[in-house]
Amino acid sequence: MKRSLLALASFGSLALFTAGAAHAQTVLTVSSWVPPTHALSVAQKEWCDLVEKNAAGKVRCNVLPRAVANPPGTYDAVKNGLADVSFTVHGYTPGRFVLTQMAEFPFLGDQSEPISVAFNRVAMKHPQFLQEHQGVHVLAFFTHGPGIVFNTKRPVTKLEDLQGLKWRVGGGMVNEIAKALGMNVTLKPAPDSYELLSGGVMDGTLFPAESIESFKIDKLIKYATTFPGGLYNTSFVFMMNQATYDKLDPAAKKAVDAASGEVAARIMGRNWDKVDRRAYALMQANNVQVTKADAKFVADVKARTAPLEQRWFDDAKAKGLPNADKVLAEFRSEIAKASK
Repeated sequence: MKRSLLALASFGSLALFTAGAAHAQTVLTVSSWVPPTHALSVAQKEWCDLVEKNAAGKVRCNVLPRAVANPPGTYDAVKNGLADVSFTVHGYTPGRFVLTQMAEFPFLGDQSEPISVAFNRVAMKHPQFLQEHQGVHVLAFFTHGPGIVFNTKRPVTKLEDLQGLKWRVGGGMVNEIAKALGMNVTLKPAPDSYELLSGGVMDGTLFPAESIESFKIDKLIKYATTFPGGLYNTSFVFMMNQATYDKLDPAAKKAVDAASGEVAARIMGRNWDKVDRRAYALMQANNVQVTKADAKFVADVKARTAPLEQRWFDDAKAKGLPNADKVLAEFRSEIAKASK
């Protein structure tokens, strides 16, 4: 009888210990609007694993089986607490974010990781960037790899080839770049691309190399045109619900902070670059005709898009960033440093 009571007491103590441990664990709900195999989903999971390691298991992520909102609605979904952690494209909500368009200009660099690191360094240094993100705690800023022109109709070797076709773009500065080049564009989220291209609603799309694999358009695309440094980039924010972050205990907050900022920007960029490299092999396997823009084409693009920088300087000043020209120069300098 005594042995039974002792065993029962021991079991009760274990149950209390387990319950206490479970109570002490913080679970973050994590949402992704791209497939689980996409570079962004993989990178987000890598961040989660790092946070859990930093917190010695006291913080973990619950990756939801489906997105809590469509891509354009993700920022507000995190802001309103439908998920604790996710990411979104700034350009999916036109007019909402101005300063982050800095990371979307043409010819910034040939890899996501150094651009993402530089973007995060500069944006975190200037509080005006964070002020554009009220209601969320910014974990990191990052970009995808260099933007490429993909289409199903014909080789694009000069400005005139861009015209007369229907193009999907994601919004933000890429929309302004495309319009400056005389392109007929429609703003649609990246996951819509297969349906738009397979149904002939769109003739082409502006994407990094990675996306032809991630969105399964590798067998639809026939032509690709690359540019040194990319025709454009797309800026992203990786974010946490502000109230969730504020409620973290000091140890959990330290674990999250240690995995965020430049560390998270590198995770995002590195994963993107890995799939970009793989996508070029996929293009070759599917006989996609890849054209490298020549000096004349590049010069024409630069001439058409140069006024966009001055427009951004003016818009950024109106948003509270008076020295936007110096900030952009600082950004390009940081990309050069991070690329070494």
